[in-house]
Amino acid sequence: MHDVAVIEDPAAAEASLDPIRARLLAELAEPGSASTLAARVGLTRQKANYHLRALERHGLVELVEERRKGNCTERVLQATAASYVISPIALSAVAPDPSREPDQRSARWLLAVAGRLVREVGELITGATAAGRPLATLGIDSEVRFATAADRAAFATELSAAVNGLVAKYHDGSALGGRAHRFVVALHPTITNPKEPQP
Repeated sequence: MHDVAVIEDPAAAEASLDPIRARLLAELAEPGSASTLAARVGLTRQKANYHLRALERHGLVELVEERRKGNCTERVLQATAASYVISPIALSAVAPDPSREPDQRSARWLLAVAGRLVREVGELITGATAAGRPLATLGIDSEVRFATAADRAAFATELSAAVNGLVAKYHDGSALGGRAHRFVVALHPTITNPKEPQP
């Protein structure tokens, strides 16, 4: 089981968004069968089996083992990942595109960049998995609390200068056999608890 899987297929996305199927996916972090899951989620075994078959068709759950019980065979399934992210490619006709948003300081442009990141990394994971090769990535996630808006602006200026300096130092557009990498830096306010005072 993967920690995170990216759903690219529109039909798989639709299946995962069904409330009953989403609950079954959550329950299948540990292996289970239609009969064991039915009792936990309040469905008949037949109804649970119907939903499990749909999830299995879309690669969201997989067969772990089959157990003989009298004249029946009990199929034990498990989710293919602990959590899922739906790629914007599943809604390709309306997927966000950073090039359509002219204001690169806007939250909507940042959201479009994040959508592109999910789409591209999802495709890379799919390709690397099919090829049986590792995927080289880097992720940095930090939180910084600014005392003032002026401090936030100064931080953004210094960060931009540092990043542009590193890019200029290491970028080699003429390197034969080199591979381009996309580098994204984002800054946004954290989601705050309503009781927490806003700065």
